[in-house]
Amino acid sequence: MNAPTYIGRFAPSPTGPLHFGSLVCALGSYLDAIAHGGRWLVRMEDLDPPREEPGAAERILYSLEAHGLHWHGPLQWQSRRHALYEEILTELRTRKLLYPCHCSRSQIRRNGGHDNSGCRARCGGSSPAALRLVCAGGEEQFHDIWRGQLRQQIREDTILKRRDGLYAYQLAVVADDIDQGVTHVVRGADLLDTTGAQQRLFRLLGATPPQFGHLPLVMGPGGLQKLSKQNHAPPIDDHKAADNLSAALAFLGFHLPRGIEGESPEHILHWAAARWQRHQVDLRNRQITPP
Repeated sequence: MNAPTYIGRFAPSPTGPLHFGSLVCALGSYLDAIAHGGRWLVRMEDLDPPREEPGAAERILYSLEAHGLHWHGPLQWQSRRHALYEEILTELRTRKLLYPCHCSRSQIRRNGGHDNSGCRARCGGSSPAALRLVCAGGEEQFHDIWRGQLRQQIREDTILKRRDGLYAYQLAVVADDIDQGVTHVVRGADLLDTTGAQQRLFRLLGATPPQFGHLPLVMGPGGLQKLSKQNHAPPIDDHKAADNLSAALAFLGFHLPRGIEGESPEHILHWAAARWQRHQVDLRNRQITPP
């Protein structure tokens, strides 16, 4: 039996329980994978212990299963994959593609951005240093599933390990996508601006970047910011799974017919996967009142 040509994934951070905006993203990535005969993985991005909420990871996983969003294969935890990240840093260091950066956020703000040329020249210093990837300059092109051909300038050397010693998101997400054979990344439009830098790292590591697709954002009160854990988005009610799925599908542009709305989550997902059409996805960022 041939391996699936589509491997997607959903990678939440355990900084709080699943909210409606995260459900929309999980649902969109799940349906795109299932509709294309693929596998859907779940990976817990537990890289930042100071920001994590006790019990949040378990609540997220429970919510996914309560909504019928069952993943394929073993669950991955980034906190258990440090050896992989260190191996990649060692390779990049050997290739002279890493350098220490002692700049603080306030210094970078005062300078109007990160001065990579000056920072590369200052390799010493006793203060804690981040590790930056030598990658600034030029542009990356990619075809977004919904937004077409895009170009992004790489203006700053990407941080791969933070000054506090924690592995950076940009390193872990690329390392794990390569290791898990991810072919398609369907995620929220708030991550669109990171795509070019991630694609650059894929190429530097000799890997083919996945195809990216960025879904619309559920906006919070006032419509100025996306609904997020940082903005105290309320958790979804797992006892209203059918209603939640119906609302999330409607947000994405798919409306359940009468008679299906009250069915089990699995029945609703089966209906939706059979009718998932990428061109039908509503790409407007907007507010919605969750059930």
